[in-house]
Amino acid sequence: MNVLLALLLAASATSAPAPRTFRVDYFHTGNATEERFSLDRLVVEPLPWPGSPSRAIDETNLGKYLFEVRDRDTNRLLYSRGFASIYGEWETTPEAREVNRTFHESLRFPTPEKPVQVILKKRAKDNSFREVWSLTVDPKDMFVDPSEPASPGALVKLLDNGPPADKVDFLILGDGYTEKERARFEKDARRLVDILFTFSPFKERKQDFNVWGLMPASRQSGISRPSTGIYRDSPVGATYDAFGSERYVLTFENRRFRDIASFAPYEFVEILVNGNTYGGGGIFGLYSTVAADNLWSPYVFVHEFGHHFAGLADEYYTSESAYAPAEDRVEPWEKNVTALLDPSRLKWKDLVAANTPLPTPWKKEEYENHAREVQKERRRIRAERRPESEMDALFTAQRDWEEQFLSKQQYSGKVGAFEGAMYEARGYYRPQLDCVMFTRDRVPFCSVCQRAISEVIDLYAGKGAKGTKKAP
Repeated sequence: MNVLLALLLAASATSAPAPRTFRVDYFHTGNATEERFSLDRLVVEPLPWPGSPSRAIDETNLGKYLFEVRDRDTNRLLYSRGFASIYGEWETTPEAREVNRTFHESLRFPTPEKPVQVILKKRAKDNSFREVWSLTVDPKDMFVDPSEPASPGALVKLLDNGPPADKVDFLILGDGYTEKERARFEKDARRLVDILFTFSPFKERKQDFNVWGLMPASRQSGISRPSTGIYRDSPVGATYDAFGSERYVLTFENRRFRDIASFAPYEFVEILVNGNTYGGGGIFGLYSTVAADNLWSPYVFVHEFGHHFAGLADEYYTSESAYAPAEDRVEPWEKNVTALLDPSRLKWKDLVAANTPLPTPWKKEEYENHAREVQKERRRIRAERRPESEMDALFTAQRDWEEQFLSKQQYSGKVGAFEGAMYEARGYYRPQLDCVMFTRDRVPFCSVCQRAISEVIDLYAGKGAKGTKKAP
């Protein structure tokens, strides 16, 4: 019996079978100052909804966007989730000030029994959510598409801890692996999953996760890397050079991605790409990516999953970024960075010792001088298309220097407010001197990041979680 059939039978065997997964596919169009939305299609996916009815409402206050599903007759809130998007990142790039672009996106929720209102909201500068789009969805509409896409291959259980509704369901989705490389994909997936669960709080909450593997076979090995003239029509469409950043790996083929992923129960997805060039990416509530064969894939995997899983912000600020500098200091919605130094309003004030000064001093200028030299050498290696081994050696030397330098600071290991975060040297602060979200050093997630991750685990698998309204 294949895994897909087993999941369907398990759902139907209960007294109250789980509804199927419903998906709204839409187009998100605009630029840096305006955006529009238009419906593409309504889809019923092959598998039952993987979530729990008791955890239908999202109260984490994460994400640049939030969508709600409300009963059309009573306006009762049935389901909600915060998320981020590729468009939400692109609109902050210089390109968005010059041209319009369209991105394909999706909203997934339990198939309702009767018409619902789907409301999309966007976060304003004051961090409130404001409605930007709304549509009525009738699950019995003749244009709702229940057809099953072509199968991407066998679903593999990498970690099985119980029914999907009771667990965080995490899908490892391979891209750029040929059929002959299927065993390599599974080996890569198991290796990186094992590494993830050595980091707290994932380590302590491992029993709350199911992990699945899915690998649609690619005709050619590898993925696209336009900066070097390499193009591949890989099944999921992952590519280096997203937004012109050589290390940024994304797929812009959302419809293909969603159809393939629909063959697994999932709430979170890692796109594991077959390549050895340093790279990856992560977008909250969408997916994260990593190049599997690079020396730094364990770090990139965990770091980018932090973005995707818990909406953690980048705490580094010395690497080049595709995003334009912020015009003003808006308080970030991410829980591990802040622009506010008022002790009474600090997001993590309960973790700061009374004798820790705010802002918290550290030898910032010395760190930045070293980082500039590293970035200069990094640009040279890429410009001259030097072997990846040279980049690995550079990063190793950088890690060794940073570990020693940061560990000797007066407030190393303490929670405070250290200036430098979110790609900017001034005005944004991170909770601890070092963290998975700050460097490639061999360090854990900081205390604030760990708390944010735990909150998301609780949303999907926690005991007595808030949001007990019944799903549609």
